[in-house]
Amino acid sequence: MNLAFDFSFYSWDLVSNFILKGLYFSVMLTLVATLGGIFFGTLLAMMRLSGRKWLIVPATIYVDGMRSIPLVMVILWFFLLVPLFLGAPIGAEASATVTFIAFEAAYFSEIMRAGIQSIPRGQVFAGQALGMTYGQNMRLIVLPQAFRNMLPVLLTQTIILFQDTSLVYAIGAYDMLKGFEVAGKNYGRPIEAFIAAAVVYFVICYSLSWLVKRLHKKIAIIH
Repeated sequence: MNLAFDFSFYSWDLVSNFILKGLYFSVMLTLVATLGGIFFGTLLAMMRLSGRKWLIVPATIYVDGMRSIPLVMVILWFFLLVPLFLGAPIGAEASATVTFIAFEAAYFSEIMRAGIQSIPRGQVFAGQALGMTYGQNMRLIVLPQAFRNMLPVLLTQTIILFQDTSLVYAIGAYDMLKGFEVAGKNYGRPIEAFIAAAVVYFVICYSLSWLVKRLHKKIAIIH
């Protein structure tokens, strides 16, 4: 077996022909899943904190259920089973997008629930004293502060989400990892391709983690 590394493999042709397409999908999947996950996660958190059992029970079952199943299994189940009910394939990219939003909503829900509970109850009571409804209180007083308090945690979860996008490799979606794999096959250098993929993931995630730490320090100073 030839273990000699060919450093000429690492070139702009590699990036332009194979990686950029996959990187674009990984980034877009991360952004869409983050926004969708935060939106639906916030709704789930509000349902669990509503005090109404008919809202608490289904939200709790959904959140606990999703958090108890590996993401790769949810990806595979959705990709394989949904077309059976629809009678037509929905595509790997669309399947991955829906799955990530549904899955991440459970995790963002717990983050937002912690953020909402971190707001002093006195502010909630003050809103109620002004005649605000539950929805108005949440929208105008609680949620803006909860988002600010939880912003570093939300961003950290987003970084984890970006790492998890590599799991769509299991259903053949063309993400960044898939781009490196295809490049490795085309150039006949699979080892170098996966080494390059590891380095790129590390650089992106480490850089983002460093920025989140800086942001966390600034928020701590403001508090």
